[in-house]
Amino acid sequence: MLAIVKIAGQQFKVKAGDSLYVPHLEGKAGDALEFSDVLITHNGDNVVSGANVKAVVKAEIISDLVKGEKVIAFKMKRRKGFRKKHGHRTQYTHIKVTAIA
Repeated sequence: MLAIVKIAGQQFKVKAGDSLYVPHLEGKAGDALEFSDVLITHNGDNVVSGANVKAVVKAEIISDLVKGEKVIAFKMKRRKGFRKKHGHRTQYTHIKVTAIA
């Protein structure tokens, strides 16, 4: 069974046993999560979408804080001596999908 679920404003295609990185969620490693905002389910030839979807995606947090790659923002105005550089690392949560019910 396959599902498209909305997690923290982003859509993810998941199936049971998948592990993925999602934007930072509250919780600690080992906590169970449920996502009820399922957009589409696909089971063989049966595809359900819209308001008819009555599925829940269950997941478990593997690690609660994972940092992504560093993103550098650099601004410069030529001939003015203006240079500004700063960077950030986006925080993610590593989860494993246990079931789609």
